[in-house]
Amino acid sequence: MLTRRAYLKNLGTLTAGVLLGNRLFAVSRQRKSILLRSSWQTVNIGDIGHTPGVLTLLEKHLPDIDIRLWPMSVTNGVDAMLEKRFPQVKIIQSDEEVQQAFRECDFLLHGSGPSLVAARDVSRWKEETGKPYGIYGITFPGFYGPPTPSQEQALDQNIELLSQANFCYFRDSVSLEFAKQNGANCPVMEFGPDGAFAVDLSNDEAAEQFLKEYELEAGNFLCAIPRQRYTPWWELPEKNATFDERKNARNEEMREHDNKPIRDAIIEVVRQTPMKVLVCPEDATQVKLGKTAIIDKLPEDVRDKVVWRDQYWLTDEALSTYKRSAGLFGLEMHSPIMCIGNGIPALVGRFEEQTSKGYMWADIGLEDWLFDVDVPADVERITPAVLSLAQDPVSAKNKALQAKERVDELFANSMKLLGEQLS
Repeated sequence: MLTRRAYLKNLGTLTAGVLLGNRLFAVSRQRKSILLRSSWQTVNIGDIGHTPGVLTLLEKHLPDIDIRLWPMSVTNGVDAMLEKRFPQVKIIQSDEEVQQAFRECDFLLHGSGPSLVAARDVSRWKEETGKPYGIYGITFPGFYGPPTPSQEQALDQNIELLSQANFCYFRDSVSLEFAKQNGANCPVMEFGPDGAFAVDLSNDEAAEQFLKEYELEAGNFLCAIPRQRYTPWWELPEKNATFDERKNARNEEMREHDNKPIRDAIIEVVRQTPMKVLVCPEDATQVKLGKTAIIDKLPEDVRDKVVWRDQYWLTDEALSTYKRSAGLFGLEMHSPIMCIGNGIPALVGRFEEQTSKGYMWADIGLEDWLFDVDVPADVERITPAVLSLAQDPVSAKNKALQAKERVDELFANSMKLLGEQLS
């Protein structure tokens, strides 16, 4: 039998436990949660990169926030890659899970992308929940030239969505000015880097194996990426895309014009420096393009020092390989973004059909590493710039790190704002 003293002691312990449990429950209920709408496709390592980049920023700057990822696509092993790096993030895909997230999450964050990709979903969130939302690092409007009637209608709707957001960050200053000129007026509208700058995924084992197999020495090779004016998604069965005669004709017309400067730079790097070059893809269609537009047209004396990546890869292996290179150049955007985000020098070639995203290079202080292949004077600068990167890697590295510092500062500011919005 319990004595009176023992009974009171146990009662006090029980009461303290209950009070502590209530406090912990209250604290857990106070944790804010974000629904991240992102992950647009998986056949492009850049589109994959948007999501782990933003997740890394949230993890670093807002560690007490619960995150749910609402992806458009995480196939081809991307789900496993994300789950390995971010085990605390719940990936939701079913309608039931989405509806639950709408009820329970406090804020919708539209991730980085080529446009307001998930405009319909943002509109749905606004109408169904009335809760706040923000736009993080997009190009706007996402097309070039005069809008078609359907694009014009979508533009008006998107301007309304931007105006009702808590904040809008645009990944290039041209997009920011376009949004302002077309009437967008949300409380915070600023330049904010693409989330892919923050990617820290890695697959070091695969990268080391690849370098060993093809006799690439860390720090003694450059990466090069070819591209066409329009990505020929119809070449990939999983995209189920209809053949576009107009776009294909434009690709045929400009393929040699656009990729010859990349090939010329490769030739001079091999002939004038001890470095090798790895021709690799950012999207799955560029595997074949690397062979036909670059490798097959190299002089015999150069081919032995140029490696062709004959398979598509995921973002983790690609980034681990880039980090072992002396730098990267080509006609793509997101491999350079991920390089600079990790302090690796990267040069960007752009053309009109790529919209305004390339101008972010000038926005972060890398205008000397931005080239418009529609401008002859810019084309002439490509080979000297690539050679400079290969011949003076220390200076190039320092320049990349300066750009990274600017990007990191901008990220810290935007994440601080997001935290304030949540509180």
